[in-house]
Amino acid sequence: MKLNKVFLAAGMFAVALTSCTDLDVNPNSQYTEDPSKNSGIDPMIMVEAKMSDVYFHLSGTLGRRYMEAQCLASDEFTSLAFDGGYYDSGTYAHQALHDSRATDASLDWYSELTSGITKVNTILAELSGASAQMTAPARAMRAYFTWVLMDNFGDTPILEKVPAEGEVVARSPRKEVAEWIESELLEIIPSLTDELTENTYGKPTKYMAQALLAKLYINWAVYTAESVDQYDAATAANPKLDACVEVCDEIINSAKFNLGSVDYLHKFSYDNGSHVEDFIYVMPYDVLTLPGMQYARPRSFKQMKGLLPNYYGSTEKFTNSFGGNMVVTPEFAKLFCLDGDIRNLCILRGDVYNRDPKTLKPTTEPFMYNGKQVHFTEDITLIKEDNTIDVGNDDNALQQGCHSIKWFLIPGDYNVKYDPGNKEGRSQSNDLPIFRYADILLMKAEALTRIGKGGAKDLFNQIRTYAGAPQIAAEPTLDEIYQERGREFFDENWRRNDMIRFGHFEDEFFPHYKNFPDANFDKRHRIFPIEQEMLDLNPGWKQNPGY
Repeated sequence: MKLNKVFLAAGMFAVALTSCTDLDVNPNSQYTEDPSKNSGIDPMIMVEAKMSDVYFHLSGTLGRRYMEAQCLASDEFTSLAFDGGYYDSGTYAHQALHDSRATDASLDWYSELTSGITKVNTILAELSGASAQMTAPARAMRAYFTWVLMDNFGDTPILEKVPAEGEVVARSPRKEVAEWIESELLEIIPSLTDELTENTYGKPTKYMAQALLAKLYINWAVYTAESVDQYDAATAANPKLDACVEVCDEIINSAKFNLGSVDYLHKFSYDNGSHVEDFIYVMPYDVLTLPGMQYARPRSFKQMKGLLPNYYGSTEKFTNSFGGNMVVTPEFAKLFCLDGDIRNLCILRGDVYNRDPKTLKPTTEPFMYNGKQVHFTEDITLIKEDNTIDVGNDDNALQQGCHSIKWFLIPGDYNVKYDPGNKEGRSQSNDLPIFRYADILLMKAEALTRIGKGGAKDLFNQIRTYAGAPQIAAEPTLDEIYQERGREFFDENWRRNDMIRFGHFEDEFFPHYKNFPDANFDKRHRIFPIEQEMLDLNPGWKQNPGY
């Protein structure tokens, strides 16, 4: 999506004010004047300028590394190596085998989150005494950053100020962190804007905070368990289910969101944006002004570079290389089997045909490589059963596994080279939804089902109707809701979260992993290890149990 001019202006204003793009923020080097006391500039414009760097802060993390950890640790994807190519010291395979390491590149984003919290706290210190309306967006971002840490790493620091030099920062128990996030969100929601415009796109609104609160509530039993491994989906009681329904109803009753204003395929395409009424909160990307979105790179056919025609239907060749090292597991691909379901088209399997770049649907033109139509096999055959998950590197190997085409790509984005250093970006302008209205409907349906109340069927069928899939005739079971969430939020970084809550994270979902010496489906691996850099910076911290 191309960022609107107002959004870009604020970002450039922030750069002009700070002249700083480092991840480590010096709290004494930033803004020296309270904008509310500056009579020459609208205070809200000043706040917007300060906050723009915070809004964009996780663009690189969410655009690749966070995605790798979420997708590969779930049953959605497995990594592949090609005669050692893309093994990359095991950073992908470790996530797929639930055997993460503190030094894995796919987990090097803990410090990114703490850096974002430092930026927020720096701004809040400078806005001391400012109105709640001015400070609420910053606090919403801090709550979101803290939630990501808690969800993925368990016990987490509660940082409400910039630590003094040499100050020891402790990790708080996960339950206390969840309670703190809840109190923050409840306090700031009345002060956040309820306007939905191009200028609020990609920024925290009332509905963003409510969606985060609903996500917190639906996972409350997970987050407040005595320990990570003590959560039992079959027996755990969740006292926040009624609260989850209430906050979902707040969003639903606002009547500001819509499932079907844009068809499912275009919600995730290169031309998505603020016109998608399903989006509650997004990370907006643009290959020139906010690069870093790289979902298509590991999901596309490894030899796509230079092929014309290709299955993205472009008339221009891709000039940058692809990875092809993340493929859909055979078991997960089987979810996409409902008659008429447009979501089936998000997966490439069997004989592959080129797509129309406008409709994003298959044409009758076969996608060819080395004189033959490409055929992606649902099953995956490894050259040896070991921790590398290696398929070899011949033409047959390159067609192992189904591929995701949900994040539809165009050469005009992928071929862009951008500063610094005229690097090859391999980026795309597809905006990444973090919270969607569809998720609100299915979270409410899940909460009602767990409580034992009716009403879930109608919510469930709203999803089925806009997707073109068959409706259900009775109230859905929890298993049906779990499967529907798999279809609806495929490749959106939610599956790991869902698998833990529904009690499926320890399933050895990919048969190839069985008997692998490093496969480790330990319940303590529901959270990741703390990255080594953070342990080195905080000598008093202990690594998460089980690692």
